[in-house]
Amino acid sequence: MGTGPERAGDPLGAMRAAVSTGIVQTMARLYGRGPTKAKTYFNDNYVFCVLEGGLTPNEERLIAAGEGRLVREYRLRFQEVVAEELTSVVEQATGRDVVTYHSQVVFDPPRLFEIFLLDGPPGEAR
Repeated sequence: MGTGPERAGDPLGAMRAAVSTGIVQTMARLYGRGPTKAKTYFNDNYVFCVLEGGLTPNEERLIAAGEGRLVREYRLRFQEVVAEELTSVVEQATGRDVVTYHSQVVFDPPRLFEIFLLDGPPGEAR
């Protein structure tokens, strides 16, 4: 799993790495298989986590059979069910509350996008 190179003097680098690592570990626990790469970006009050890999073998088989819509519907519904576990990771890493969360999956190339809106910028005092 990669979290991207840390820039010297980047005070948010450790925080981004904590989000990436935490999301990957949580997904591995929830799905039985986790993403192989993750990179987290902060933009104002937004946290964007881009993940590669992590589709299960049965999901890959369904996609190959033209059932990507079914896989997307299942993934998005499951993400709604486990949203609290994922938002908790982001809240712990950033010290901010997550106001809302959205997940998306695409298949060509396979990527997962986890998007969190915080109550304020990460790293800023409340």
